[in-house]
Amino acid sequence: MTAAHSPTPADRSRPGLRERKKTKTRAAIRTAAYALIEEQGYDATTIEQIADRAEVSPSTVFRYFPAKEDIVLTDEHDPLLSEELRARPADEPWLRSMRHVMRKAIGVGEAPEVTRLRCRLLAEVPAVRSRMMESMSQTGNSLAEAIGERTGRDPQGLEVRVLTMSLIGGLMEVSQYWARTGFREDLTDLVDRALTVYEHGLTS
Repeated sequence: MTAAHSPTPADRSRPGLRERKKTKTRAAIRTAAYALIEEQGYDATTIEQIADRAEVSPSTVFRYFPAKEDIVLTDEHDPLLSEELRARPADEPWLRSMRHVMRKAIGVGEAPEVTRLRCRLLAEVPAVRSRMMESMSQTGNSLAEAIGERTGRDPQGLEVRVLTMSLIGGLMEVSQYWARTGFREDLTDLVDRALTVYEHGLTS
């Protein structure tokens, strides 16, 4: 008789089949959308075309992404930012922690050309930029919770909210600046420059 297999930590952390299928479908939709947008532009790309390229139904696309803009904007950064920030040493200055977290998060899980495409669309397409502004509140809540835990402040207090939302707005501007300047500079360097402004203000 074969002994029963006891789940290991790796087994317990491994996503189940259903979750893996969902992740695969989500990735297929994104890949299809990015390819079509590169080929024919954002406005000319329809949900029906994306669904056909990804070999799913339009209703499946909408089940994963409520709007076309969400296909471009949705990524894995939000949970990663919060998780990594919580994992930093408790006595580390939070801006130093943010530098570490942002370096780790930039371009995570996606090809450099996809990161550039996302930033270009954010800079060039008003609908994408508008949707990004809407989604910033959710991102802000997640980051505010992590900052509140580190600082011992109310995450919904004015000071934490102002700090968090100004930080997110600054990072959004970094993405657009990078695209407007033709991606000439290193994105990590630009994020470092933005965080330096938060830390020291405008220096002469």
